[in-house]
Amino acid sequence: MAVSAETVKQLREITGIGMMKCKEALEATGGDIEKAIEHLRKQGLKTAEKRAGRETSEGVIASYIHSNAKIGVLLELKCETDFVARNDEFRQLARDLCMQVAATRPIAVSKDQVPPEVVAKEREIYAEQVRDKPPQAVEKIVQGKLDAFFKERCLLDQPFVKDPKTSVADLIKSLVAKLGENITVSRFVRLQMGE
Repeated sequence: MAVSAETVKQLREITGIGMMKCKEALEATGGDIEKAIEHLRKQGLKTAEKRAGRETSEGVIASYIHSNAKIGVLLELKCETDFVARNDEFRQLARDLCMQVAATRPIAVSKDQVPPEVVAKEREIYAEQVRDKPPQAVEKIVQGKLDAFFKERCLLDQPFVKDPKTSVADLIKSLVAKLGENITVSRFVRLQMGE
């Protein structure tokens, strides 16, 4: 099916994705813009997963100081090239992630960075909470509680504060798909007066 240049342009303005990709998506979905957006999102997430292993050696260190000047965050957000590091959307993501850290107090970027002693202590607490349950159910319950702990305390697993339907990891993947480069959060530090 032939797609009009105006429709392609409209899809490009909505998504920020290249003209050829927009045209291909519209052709694949019979010219339906909503379906084309969904098609591009699915393709973008697949592409983002392929890029996940690529090295990130450029990026920015972003900062955020809360309006009361009692909470501050520094965060290192990395990408593959200096070109993307200077991109406004990349820098906005870095600022948003700093505010996320200020608001939600994560203890690690991802679950694999949570210290083993913290995981062991949480596991012990949860096991104690459900000790009166049947033995075959205890491990499942404890694992469920640990998963909830990671979702609350690991930055990438948290719901994004500006859009709770989206996780921070999915937010980053959507920008990876749009910019065409791997993006990773290396580290962060959150400081609060009196802590």
